[in-house]
Amino acid sequence: MPQIKTAGARAEKAKTNSHGKSGVQYQSGFGNEFSSEAVEGVLPRGQNSPQKVAHGLYTEQLSGTAFTAPRGTNRRTWLYRIRPSVAHKPFEPMRQGKLRSAPFDEVPTPPNQLRWKPIPIPPATEPTDFVDGLITMAGNGNTHTHAGVGIHIYVANASMTDRFFYNADGEMLIVPQQGRLLLRTEMGILEAAPGEIAVIQRGIRFRVELPDKQARGYICENYGALFRLPDLGPIGANGLANPRHFLAPVAAFEDREGDCRIVAKFQGRLWSAAIDHSPLNVVAWHGNYVPYKYDLANFNCINTVSFDHPDPSIYTVLTSPLEIPGTANVDFVIFPPRWMVSEHTFRPPWFHRNFMNEFMGLIHGEYDAKAEGFVPGGASLHNCMAGHGPDTETFERASNAELKPVYLGDTLAFMFETRFVCQPTKFAMESSELDHQYFECWQGLRKKFKT
Repeated sequence: MPQIKTAGARAEKAKTNSHGKSGVQYQSGFGNEFSSEAVEGVLPRGQNSPQKVAHGLYTEQLSGTAFTAPRGTNRRTWLYRIRPSVAHKPFEPMRQGKLRSAPFDEVPTPPNQLRWKPIPIPPATEPTDFVDGLITMAGNGNTHTHAGVGIHIYVANASMTDRFFYNADGEMLIVPQQGRLLLRTEMGILEAAPGEIAVIQRGIRFRVELPDKQARGYICENYGALFRLPDLGPIGANGLANPRHFLAPVAAFEDREGDCRIVAKFQGRLWSAAIDHSPLNVVAWHGNYVPYKYDLANFNCINTVSFDHPDPSIYTVLTSPLEIPGTANVDFVIFPPRWMVSEHTFRPPWFHRNFMNEFMGLIHGEYDAKAEGFVPGGASLHNCMAGHGPDTETFERASNAELKPVYLGDTLAFMFETRFVCQPTKFAMESSELDHQYFECWQGLRKKFKT
């Protein structure tokens, strides 16, 4: 077993630290200048790169943005590690599995509404870790130009032990749907359960353990600008996702040697390199380029208390902006438990056609626009100008419902909303989980016009 050392008692004294449900320690805040050391006295005082680091460690900087990025968006972290990240054998190409990357041009992209049933978790006779279980459903943009997204589903039944992963193409927003993930990263440990999310930025090395033996969930691989909190505008200073509810890890390092592999996603392909030690050997660090987690139950919903249905942008948790103001490379939007109180109003989402493109998933419960067919672990895709909205049963029920305050308690859906058309992969279009009868849910919408 690896020797794992964390910040321990010292972390408990720090006022910014808190504990998650599992007892894993965290620091709170979004985009903060954090610092953490698992061995006291390692962090240099007054400088970043001393001639010699305490305990014989190496100094390394990890930059998530250009050196000259404006101060408000500049992201970098200084690492003090047992061996530098350069100490590995050359990378060689490896099998891609069902993972795909831009350009997403395997098959033509239809203008149809698309929906998928949950992808099954492999049986125990087929050991599948997080990397092997990555399945690309759709995507857009270009990894070379740092624009667009890859949208994946992961299904896994085995923990990563001597294998480590990093993504040089984009940051990964992970949305667990079934089973917890224990994410051991260079900066420390994150645990993400269904109802929470985790974000691991470009280049950060990690491995995934499965406390519940099996796991399934969704991933938005963001090729563009780093996720940030959306501006609140007229809402004011508070609401939606509050910065203090985001949790970053405390230092935790593995001091072990052995036959290990690093898997890299670089320019759309997977590469593997041999390494004779764990790369999770960072004893201390400080900076603002740090993986983080967030409990979606902490989202402060904004909704109407009079009439009509506000746009779904009021449920934006994180956004990756583009150069066009108000238009995102991708927004991460949730539809959480909430009160519905609008008067003389059709309360579910109205029928609509959008400039933006929507990939949706369901973590648990029911989505209020679909009475059936859209189930936890499943997904749907409504691309630019594809008409969509409530199915026939939902429309009839909502059109005739008594408009008293209603609490939607058993629901947690999400949406990756992106500027560019999401192009499905060949697997997605040929999968047995593709719901070929999805269009039928609107065929009962009959003419009601009377003169």
